[in-house]
Amino acid sequence: MIRISSQQVFSNGINRMQELNSNLNNTQQQISTGKRVNKPSDDPVAAARILKLDQELSRVKTYERNANLADNRLSQEENALTSAVDIIQRIRELTVQAGNGALSPNDRRSISSELKERLGQLANIGNTRDASGEYIFSGFQGSVQAFQKNAAGMYEYNGDEGQRVLEIDDGVTVPISDNGKDIFMNVPAAITGEYTTNASGGFISGVTLVNEAALNAAYSGSFPDDITITVDAANNIQAQDSLGNTLTVTPATYESGEPFVVAGIEATISGMALGSTDVFTLKVNEKQSAFGTVEKLIAGLESLDKGTPEGRAQYDDMVAQSLVNLDNAQESFILKQTELGGRMNAVESTKSFLADSSVYSNEIRSQLQDVDYAEAISNLSFQSFVLQAAQQSFAQVSQLSLFDRL
Repeated sequence: MIRISSQQVFSNGINRMQELNSNLNNTQQQISTGKRVNKPSDDPVAAARILKLDQELSRVKTYERNANLADNRLSQEENALTSAVDIIQRIRELTVQAGNGALSPNDRRSISSELKERLGQLANIGNTRDASGEYIFSGFQGSVQAFQKNAAGMYEYNGDEGQRVLEIDDGVTVPISDNGKDIFMNVPAAITGEYTTNASGGFISGVTLVNEAALNAAYSGSFPDDITITVDAANNIQAQDSLGNTLTVTPATYESGEPFVVAGIEATISGMALGSTDVFTLKVNEKQSAFGTVEKLIAGLESLDKGTPEGRAQYDDMVAQSLVNLDNAQESFILKQTELGGRMNAVESTKSFLADSSVYSNEIRSQLQDVDYAEAISNLSFQSFVLQAAQQSFAQVSQLSLFDRL
């Protein structure tokens, strides 16, 4: 015989109604939040997967921010170099104009005046700052102005040679900066000639690279360096590289004002006294900053005297060498732009991959977490009905008593 006390009846009824009410509240919460899983107990397996997907989405969001930052920095650097190329092109036009032999001193001063303005613009580009106020061409020393004038009034580089990199995905890094020393300062310079001794009154001019392959072959794979040119008392021209190796000179006999070729370099020696000996140096593989090229051009326009054969030769050499140096500077900028384009393509590909990964993770997360409103509303109606029925039943049962049967 099973005995059921009044306390058991009340306890069971209350527990049942609490259970039904809890289910109803859970369904209402799902509808109000739009989430099927609001706490781990709702679906432990789904909750664990949702946690992992949240971590993945957080990782993707962080890398997307990094990729956007990298894209912005690289775009800013590319725009700066585009402006630098335009300025160099204008300076080149002015240099060609300066080579006109019919220019008056006032004309040269006018060109020099504009060159000073263009030099200042180029320096401003070299000192470009990012959104946070850091100099983009200063390497790791973003707070240091990249290019400043020294005591002699010449621009010099004050940053370091560091290159910042940023991780834009797991194991994927991209450089987001370039130091100004490599871009603006270490530009290959035109080959020049200078005195080693000047006892004879002669001078070297018209130094031009006419055969780069011959220059490379002359060094047999060794690193190119200075070439020493000696003209002896018998008018013989001899040449040696920095290691003491003899280089072929064509023609090997000195004639004032007549060009000769050594290791693919053409040059002219003029003005030597008969029977004298002199030594000259061809500077090979020198570096020239883009700023230094313009500074020397300005100084030459303002100071060189074209009234003597030597002065005219120096002036012509200055113009020719400036054109070569400007072309080299422009090539340095363009090569860096090409490199930046490759980096930007890599960043864009990574951004696309991250976006796809984010969409996929969100879709899976939605399937696991988002509530089916039609099903939830149907459940809510059914649970409300069951709860009401349970409440009515309990109300009737709670009124029964054994005393009613006495």
